[in-house]
Amino acid sequence: MKRIILITGGQRSGKSSYAEKLALSLSPHPVYMATSRIWDDEFRQRVIRHQERRGPEWTNIEEEKTLSLHHLEGRVILIDCVTLWCTNFFFDLEANVDVALQAVKQEFDSFTSQDATFIFVTNEIGSGAVSENAIQRRFTDLQGWMNQYIASKADTVYLMVSGIPVPIKQ
Repeated sequence: MKRIILITGGQRSGKSSYAEKLALSLSPHPVYMATSRIWDDEFRQRVIRHQERRGPEWTNIEEEKTLSLHHLEGRVILIDCVTLWCTNFFFDLEANVDVALQAVKQEFDSFTSQDATFIFVTNEIGSGAVSENAIQRRFTDLQGWMNQYIASKADTVYLMVSGIPVPIKQ
């Protein structure tokens, strides 16, 4: 039976560690699908910290955009994270929000058509001040609309606040 779980919150709110614990509670051998590109050395260190938390029980997949290439019927899949996934589409499509949003939605629908449990991790990046930078504003719009789309399809949504998961849709 297909199930979609969305875990959202601010940076360093505990989203990824909560998602990992949840995935391991649902399966002894979950899949970790990392969507990041390595942009610089600081980001490489972030990725390494995430990788070091995962043990041999995880099946690790690095996939920047085309998640649907992976057929994972019956598995528990943690996708970390939607923000980085959207970033890849956004920059590859020259910051065209409409085209990027359509592409990410289509890929989401294709990927989640499988009978599996999907745990998506995302950032709530629009909670602060409006950026002075036009590119950042456009990306925040893309991210917000994609979060809304996933939340509308999700069975369960958690908001992480200071390491505490707060259920907001069940």
